[in-house]
Amino acid sequence: MSLHVSILTPTKPLFEGEAVSVKVPGALGSFQVLKDHAPLVSTLDTGIIELVVVGSSVPQTFSVKGGVVEVLNNKVSILTEGA
Repeated sequence: MSLHVSILTPTKPLFEGEAVSVKVPGALGSFQVLKDHAPLVSTLDTGIIELVVVGSSVPQTFSVKGGVVEVLNNKVSILTEGA
């Protein structure tokens, strides 16, 4: 099983799909989300989101300008102000 990840900006979606892991630039430091992570909501700083997509070992990266991440029931929703 994997995580369903959505990365959205006000103008367009950046990513929608399944990932093995997600690393985000949290306001108190970067952190990684894996399958069955505890529920959380956190603000994001400007930085890089790294996704390891199912079936790939090479991370995809997205540069973001702050935002919010929610993790709940193996769903990761990231709302960012810009990319």
